[in-house]
Amino acid sequence: MTAAHRAMDRLETWPDLARGTPSCRVGEALRTAESEVVHFHSGREADLHLTRAVLGDLLPVLRQSSAIRPFPGAAWVTVLLECDADVDLLISLVSVALKALVDTWPHPAPQPCNRFRVLLLPGERAPVEAAPTTLAARLGSVRKAVSRRPVPRLRPSA
Repeated sequence: MTAAHRAMDRLETWPDLARGTPSCRVGEALRTAESEVVHFHSGREADLHLTRAVLGDLLPVLRQSSAIRPFPGAAWVTVLLECDADVDLLISLVSVALKALVDTWPHPAPQPCNRFRVLLLPGERAPVEAAPTTLAARLGSVRKAVSRRPVPRLRPSA
């Protein structure tokens, strides 16, 4: 059983969360009646909808974890799930996300998760390619850009 499966099994017991298909159509999601909370895209990662406001407040702390991948301007954060500590971190952050989503009224408009975002490290430039003409071609070029280089693991500062 993967870490993502363990996290999903634990979170499914929460009364406010129900399993469903994510809006990005990749993997499985847990959602409230009003919004999507977490997407499990693979057995090793999950995208969590923290909201831009909470993500902005927590960003300095979240960047200290090697399991967290924030994306500039995103309302979601990607959590790499490799061990039980990562699962515990995700579950704690789901609690924060639920509070943020409940406290936000009106509920925030649906935001895309990080599944098709490309993380550029400081000093890097986005790859320049000819503009794809179809949705399938655009998704193919995004997948190519994502698979071009693995994202290095960040180490917490001492």
